[in-house]
Amino acid sequence: MKRIPFFISVCALAALAAPTLPYARESNEAQIRALEMKFAAAASAKDVDAIMRAYVPDESLFVFDVIMPRQYVGAAAYRKDWSDFLATFSGPVKFEISDLAVSGDGEIAYGHSVQHVVGTDTKGHAVEFVVRVTDVYRKIKGQWLIVQEHVSVPVDMNANKPDMMSKP
Repeated sequence: MKRIPFFISVCALAALAAPTLPYARESNEAQIRALEMKFAAAASAKDVDAIMRAYVPDESLFVFDVIMPRQYVGAAAYRKDWSDFLATFSGPVKFEISDLAVSGDGEIAYGHSVQHVVGTDTKGHAVEFVVRVTDVYRKIKGQWLIVQEHVSVPVDMNANKPDMMSKP
């Protein structure tokens, strides 16, 4: 039996895999976009369990949010943040994601988006704001999950106030 040299074997495998690399990137991006759309639908439905399915379910989750305290460490802490936040609304919440950009390679990716929230608070006042979100995703057991998140609003330094309806 004739043996194929290792170098030729590696080159042949690389040639066979090369056409699938762009597809793999597109597939990963599509999976992350689907994750974000499910997340937005869950937030609109005020479904904390469904919201948390977008995140890694353990203590490795790290989030900077616009809501105090400065940071949340672990899924349990962030679940409480979401529960408390959604409890401030009476009735439905409209949660939309726009300008989502996703980039990554292999098992790690990142994305950024603009998220627009509209609703009515428990006192009957209209609530509307826009936040900027940057997420880090990790593919765990074939599923993309958010492992780190940073939510922010720009600050008008002249007025020393947050710009809750920020525009580009």
